[in-house]
Order: sequence, then structure tokens, then C-alpha cells
Amino acid sequence: MDRPNYITPAGYAALKSEYDALFGTERPQLVETISWAAGNGDRSENGDYIYGRKRLRELDRRLGWLSKRMKAAKVIDPARQEDKGRVWFGATVTIADEDDNHRTLTLVGDDEADAGKGLVGWNAPLARALRGAAIGDLRRVALPAGEREYEVMAIAYP
Repeated sequence: MDRPNYITPAGYAALKSEYDALFGTERPQLVETISWAAGNGDRSENGDYIYGRKRLRELDRRLGWLSKRMKAAKVIDPARQEDKGRVWFGATVTIADEDDNHRTLTLVGDDEADAGKGLVGWNAPLARALRGAAIGDLRRVALPAGEREYEVMAIAYP
């Protein structure tokens, strides 16, 4: 990884919770089902065995990915941000475009980004353009729909 995997404490807790649920609950149940299915004889036409092995590979792949992301994670608490007058990691920002459409978004780690909830990944084009901005600053962003200019209207931290 060439850049740090910044994440909020809540985002890290969500990754850890998913990992614990998969590793502590779902995987042991799946291994037990596969073991039971293997004991039933012919494995070539045993749906429980075939599906169970496939699901176990998917689950192990997800566990590996979660483990790697948690090891690379650098947990940053937005409430401890020193310069709260500028947009940094964890900031909740209200921006306005050229048509005076207001939008509120929060800059979070890439693993916890969800545009529908207003959570923008730290390395997204919009987040990169807003980094370091203060209230009243204009920032130009190249988006897939074309270039847009946004004005920072408000900045808040939890």
C-alpha cells in the first residue's frame, strides 16, 4: 500500500465486528456443515458439500481482505483534530455549487465511504479537492459529469 488507510474509530469497529462475526460464528458453522456433508458419501453430487466449499473460499477471501485492511488501518479520531477551521479527515462539510445547491458530506476512510449517506472516501476526487479548505474557499473538482466549482459553507467536527 502506497498511502495510509485512514479510518474513523467507528469505521474500524465496523470492520472488526464483521471480521469477528465471520471468523467466530459463520466460519465454524460452515466448517461443521461441510464436515457433515463430507460424511454423507459421494461428494461429486453433494450440493451441501460443493456449495459449502465454495462459500468457505469466499468467506476466507473476505476474512483475508478484512485482516489486511485492519492491519494497514490508521485510526484517526476526528474530534481530536487540531485545526478545526479547515477541512481535514473526519470533517463534516457543507458545500454549495454554482447553482447554489447545498450538500453536506463527511470525509471518512475509503473503507467506510457511502455516497448515499453522505460519507465520502478520503481519496475521492471531491475529498482531495476539499482538503485544507477553509470556510469561503472555492475549490474546483474534476468529476465524471464534468468540472464543478464548490464553495465551502460550513465545517464541523464531532
